[in-house]
Amino acid sequence: QVQLVESGGGLVQAGGSLRLSCAASGIIFSIGAMGWYRQAPGKQREWVATITKGGTTGYADSMKGRFTISRDNAKNTVYLQMNSLKPEDTAVYYCNAQVTQSGTSGYSTYWGQGTQVTVSS
Repeated sequence: QVQLVESGGGLVQAGGSLRLSCAASGIIFSIGAMGWYRQAPGKQREWVATITKGGTTGYADSMKGRFTISRDNAKNTVYLQMNSLKPEDTAVYYCNAQVTQSGTSGYSTYWGQGTQVTVSS
């Protein structure tokens, strides 16, 4: 089975920065796209950013210019650098990844358990 574990969340003041990490482990043949989502209390989970295996990135409009997604394929890890944080960024942040576990199987999507980010004013 594939497991994704997020780390790096915590409490930060408005205007500060945090760097989230998400490492995939288990039986992995190849990882395709990886991404970040977040969910605030009482709200739907929303997309934050995605990065393809080749490094192409995409961001939600509210995150552009503040957040940067990157990955280290050798470590099966995706990162989210968050700058100029605002109280409205407070949420549980989840990573996901498209993973194949053999040379013939298709991709399946896996999710991490989430890490809490709290931005104080």
